[in-house]
Amino acid sequence: METQHSGRSSFSGKLGFVLSAAGASVGLGNIWRFSYLAAKYGGGIFLLIYILLAVTFGYTMIMAETALGRMTRKSPVGAFAASGKGRWRAFGGWINAVIPILIVPYYSVIGGWVIKYLVGYITGHGSELAQDGYFSSFIANGASVEIVFLLFTLLTLGIIFAGVRNGVERVSRMMMPVLVVLSVIIAAYSVTRPGALEGVKYFLVPNPANFSWMTVVTAMGQMFYSLSIAMGILVTFGSYMKKDVSIEGSTKNVEIFDTLIAMMAGLMIIPAVFAFSGGDPDTLQAGPALMFITIPKVFASMGLGTVVGVLFFVLVLFAAVTSSIALTESAVSTFEDELGWGRKKATVLVGVIMVALGTLSSLGYGPLAGITVIGMQFLDFFDFLTNSVMMPIAAIATCLLVSRVIGVDKIEQEVELDGQPFRRKHLVGSIHRVGADAKLGRHGAPPRQSLARLQGTGADILRKCVIELLIQRHFFFRMQFNHGGSPLRFIIWYHKK
Repeated sequence: METQHSGRSSFSGKLGFVLSAAGASVGLGNIWRFSYLAAKYGGGIFLLIYILLAVTFGYTMIMAETALGRMTRKSPVGAFAASGKGRWRAFGGWINAVIPILIVPYYSVIGGWVIKYLVGYITGHGSELAQDGYFSSFIANGASVEIVFLLFTLLTLGIIFAGVRNGVERVSRMMMPVLVVLSVIIAAYSVTRPGALEGVKYFLVPNPANFSWMTVVTAMGQMFYSLSIAMGILVTFGSYMKKDVSIEGSTKNVEIFDTLIAMMAGLMIIPAVFAFSGGDPDTLQAGPALMFITIPKVFASMGLGTVVGVLFFVLVLFAAVTSSIALTESAVSTFEDELGWGRKKATVLVGVIMVALGTLSSLGYGPLAGITVIGMQFLDFFDFLTNSVMMPIAAIATCLLVSRVIGVDKIEQEVELDGQPFRRKHLVGSIHRVGADAKLGRHGAPPRQSLARLQGTGADILRKCVIELLIQRHFFFRMQFNHGGSPLRFIIWYHKK
């Protein structure tokens, strides 16, 4: 495995970084969450707003985090500390570092669910997966859920043990092309089902009548999921990038790859659900129930349902694995840098954390169902804490670091090391300043006064998205908790309804 002059591991080149970063982005959030949010919040108009946000705010965050990692050759904690000492810098670094440590355990639990469904289709039990009550009874079975969770965890840790190039990069190079091919095959089959064209039209053609403020805010929230922003992953992967690799070109490729896969996921799922339900709004807005309850029913109604089910869950498994290894790699890198440990020792520690916290999540709907944290099951609590609270704070901390401490000029110098000009420098600078002003207020002015200066400008929409993101996520989870205390109970409630 090649290392940098400092002894730090590295990707082999641009392709290695692009496929690994795209693999981090193309996870369950892209395949599953994007589709049900697009179906629920306006179809084509949601897609349009998502793309606009991705090429502006999303682009600048990817650029900043990647450049920060390569500039410092450190994982998030070290990258923030490299700009100087200070409590808020230490806080910003650690919150970026802790997020993947908390996400990957419960993410691995969901990855285990995917394994269970894939095995079900491979063994010819697809009809059982589509039965009423199957999913709720499965997650209540502590032993079954724990076994598949541990399988997924061991798979992830085995890849991490192999290293950056021989593990993370090699698996991404293998899985990502297969994922693309499978998504094209399934999408092509889906859109040719009788009645599916109405679903295609709903998803691809923007309809202003479907627009709402929640459409904008939800699209912003999904962008964090889809692009792996504010998780420490891009800082870590940036630290593995060679100096002669184009950050701007790589960022563009990751963004295009991620958005196209999200669109393919929408074409896989939304037209099929349209054909199955006849465009029933309740079915389209099934939310988290879409993948584990609605989709098996859709496949059961197809002539080649078992084959499509196998291909679909292989695709979802590959997406889950590439994201889980990115999350785990970020955590391992933090322990390597901050504790001075070797890779194997750091991986063992992360593995212990994954099993400990993941077991709480995997048993949270069975043997540990009576134990809750502020009214939530363990999986829901970790999901709420990381995605609804920590990630928006981490994003704001990054904006503050780039705009007020490091400066866009230094980011520009890092980006231009490949000899090419930084074509979108002004976009990066303006958006990071907006993010910082939204938190602190420009030139010491109170935030409300500072933000008032932005009213009526193009930055106003972005500013509102940043501020409302936390509100939106709180609303999203509260809406689910009202149906029994957790998102998964919302799934069960909706299914019974």
